[in-house]
Order: sequence, then C-alpha cells, then structure tokens
Amino acid sequence: MTAFVCHNELAHHRLGITASRKATGQAVERNRAKRLLREMFRLSHSALDTLHLKYDWVFNAKRALLEVKLNVPLEEFQGLIARVARDEASGLNVDGK
Repeated sequence: MTAFVCHNELAHHRLGITASRKATGQAVERNRAKRLLREMFRLSHSALDTLHLKYDWVFNAKRALLEVKLNVPLEEFQGLIARVARDEASGLNVDGK
C-alpha cells in the first residue's frame, strides 16, 4: 500500500482509501482491500491517540495487500504512526516543511 499523510485542523483523524480496478482487480478484491485497510485503521485507534496533531490518512491499496493477513499492514501502519510521532517530536511538519 501507499500512504499519504497530511495534517488537518479537525479534532479527529480521517481515513481515505483508494482501490482502483487496475491495482486490485475485481470488485470483490477491491472491497476486501478496503475492508482490510479500514480494520487496520480501526485497530490502530490507541496508537493514533498518542499523536499530538490530527491527520488525514489516505491509503492506496495494491494487489499484494490481498495476499497477506491483517497483521502485516497493521505492523506497517504502526511503523508509519511511529515515524509521524518522531517527526512531531523533532519539530518537523509531516508535509516535509
């Protein structure tokens, strides 16, 4: 999956998911990929609460996502959250500024 992260001014995080036919195939596969990414986001709620700022998270599903169990993208997302937290702590803006 590909992830885009952008700071928002809201009181909560937002999730966006894209799963194109070209990248993931038939509707059943696209729906599974989207369900997997939504569940990954839901299970990461406590980790997201550790961030000082709130963000918009946009994930682009890839075909390889369909071949793994939930724990693989969940671990990747946890790593991404940790990286955003490090950037916050060092004073960097997530947009790279």
